[in-house]
Amino acid sequence: MESMLSSLSPVWIVLIAIAVVAVGVAVFLAVQAYRKHRLATAIVQRDKAPVHYAFILNPSKPGAEEVKGQILAFFESHHLAEPMIVETQLDKDGRDCAREAMERGADAIVAVGGDGTVRTAASAVAGSDRPFGIVPIGTGNLFARNMGIPIGDVDAALTVATSHGSRKVDMGRLALLDSEEPERKHAFLIIAGIGFDAAMIDDTDPALKKNISWLAYFVGGVKNLFTPRYHGDVTIIGTDGKEQTSKNISFRTFMAGNCGQIPGFSLMPEAAYDDGILDFELIDTTGGLIGWANLFGDVVHQTITRKAEQNPLSTNSSVDQTQGVRARIRLEKPALAEVDGDILGKTSLIEFTVEHRALCVRVPEVPATMPDATGVMEPVKVPAAGDSELVEEATAMASDDDRSRAAQEQQSSKD
Repeated sequence: MESMLSSLSPVWIVLIAIAVVAVGVAVFLAVQAYRKHRLATAIVQRDKAPVHYAFILNPSKPGAEEVKGQILAFFESHHLAEPMIVETQLDKDGRDCAREAMERGADAIVAVGGDGTVRTAASAVAGSDRPFGIVPIGTGNLFARNMGIPIGDVDAALTVATSHGSRKVDMGRLALLDSEEPERKHAFLIIAGIGFDAAMIDDTDPALKKNISWLAYFVGGVKNLFTPRYHGDVTIIGTDGKEQTSKNISFRTFMAGNCGQIPGFSLMPEAAYDDGILDFELIDTTGGLIGWANLFGDVVHQTITRKAEQNPLSTNSSVDQTQGVRARIRLEKPALAEVDGDILGKTSLIEFTVEHRALCVRVPEVPATMPDATGVMEPVKVPAAGDSELVEEATAMASDDDRSRAAQEQQSSKD
């Protein structure tokens, strides 16, 4: 062999080397071409697979029938397959409707209503990996506001709901352990609580709420300023698994928050809807109106500072805030409990838990660097009502990025 190589001239050696390199390049290009073909095929197949949307509509909301017409017109004008519309009833809430829609083959669920409709529909969708959209037509719409979803512009909300920009958020759960259904865990996306906040919501006039929106809750609150305080034991399990129990404490209200922002105020400045943690807040006042006035000052203070801390000048009020993954309360006497503004009834034994990033929510702003994003939409300001074209342009960008990303992930998994 050595004699054969030595007999070859340098020219032949160069030619053989060039041939080997050429074959390598040809093989590389062939592999790349094959991968591009598979990538293109994956994109085409993805585009040909229609998304079946189901809208969970609360017909009791003002303008619900008009919104229903807007939904159908939107899908027709955007050449989308006709959506399924399932209406809630007195004996059939958003959870039941969403379950029915998924059993009938819905790929994506969109809640059309207020926080109650959103909460119950999301309860069924959580953990399914199906995208969840929101078209807010209620009064408070607190979760939609925390997500940056357009309020008062149905077409803009529909554009977001049918885009590919999503982020995964936590879902809180509340169980009434002394009820007829102790195993049932009621969902909440914003705040759940027991005590004053539930009594305030229960005493809010629905007719007044329709006229002045969430401000009606203040009227319900005034009715409960001088009700007796609550007494019991509170146990909180932290992120490290350690359990801390406070016995025989007195308080006005105990709340667990997933989102801490309400219009104009920050109830829980450090609450994050995707950290797998609940923010717990134990509130108490003494001294009658003086205590309540100081409590209002505490809320204003933490709204301005954006820190979970009490106003150093405050007296006759206390706001104790901590974080954890679970909490249990045992009361001396039953008290009302609520989840996202829905009253569950009275209970003496209650438990809060959280499901980490259980719900995939369609939102208008999704940074490319955000973990668990199912699509990418460059951060944009939600336009004013009537500027839906701007949202549609941003959504088109999100769809393109999402399509490319999905195809790349599908290709890498096959390779």
